[in-house]
Amino acid sequence: MSTLAYDGGAMLGRQLRRIRHNPGLLILTQTMPVTMLLFFGYVFGSALAMPGEEYRAFLVPGLLVATAANGIMTGMFQAAQDSHRGVMDRFRTLPMSRAAVPLGQAVADLVVTAAGTVPFLLVGLAVGWRIEGSAPEAAGAVGLLLLFRFATTWVGIFLGLLSRSEEAAGQLGSATFMLPLLSNAYIPTGNLPGWLRTIAEWNPISAVTTALRDLFGNAPVPQGAAWPVAHPVAGSLAWCAALIAVFLPLAVRRYATGGR
Repeated sequence: MSTLAYDGGAMLGRQLRRIRHNPGLLILTQTMPVTMLLFFGYVFGSALAMPGEEYRAFLVPGLLVATAANGIMTGMFQAAQDSHRGVMDRFRTLPMSRAAVPLGQAVADLVVTAAGTVPFLLVGLAVGWRIEGSAPEAAGAVGLLLLFRFATTWVGIFLGLLSRSEEAAGQLGSATFMLPLLSNAYIPTGNLPGWLRTIAEWNPISAVTTALRDLFGNAPVPQGAAWPVAHPVAGSLAWCAALIAVFLPLAVRRYATGGR
């Protein structure tokens, strides 16, 4: 077994044990999307032109992607916490692959996200959401969602290693709540002002949300949208590839040098 795979597996186990020993945070992060689905689905659904059940079917993919985008916040906070408490400095003294620590954190987050997606989808089915597409398309939607979570986690890990402060990471992480609001996760962008619609449609969340709606068969691809939304699967893959290509090496290098 290669050094990276062995060391990465050890760090994955460490991260999963860390999550297991903090059940309150785990419960909060897993129940928050369900709470938002019930709140947005029944409160906003009654205020929009879409009927309630139709809006909830529209909303479920958007909330899935908004939750995946929270990989920035969780990745940032965990990396900053370990840096602030000296855990990263300790790991750097050990004879292990420099990529193992951030990789273990990213993969552990992916495992937890995959497990947390199941109850959310079950609640979505209970409130009227349905998978209208084929089984392979639905599987592709879930795979794309997890790929996006993996990509955003690397953004968070790099920012957490960069800040090295739990307080700064917490404040900056809370600002990521704005990202889904500037997208089509909660509302269609067709009626937005031109400049705001452009920003929303070039938001990676919009491309991934549109791809999930298309693959699940919940809503057609909007006409006349920006390229990532007009070609949502290709746009989503391009965004994920770009985020991973930029932030994975930056995060590994930042960890390896310790901020020097």
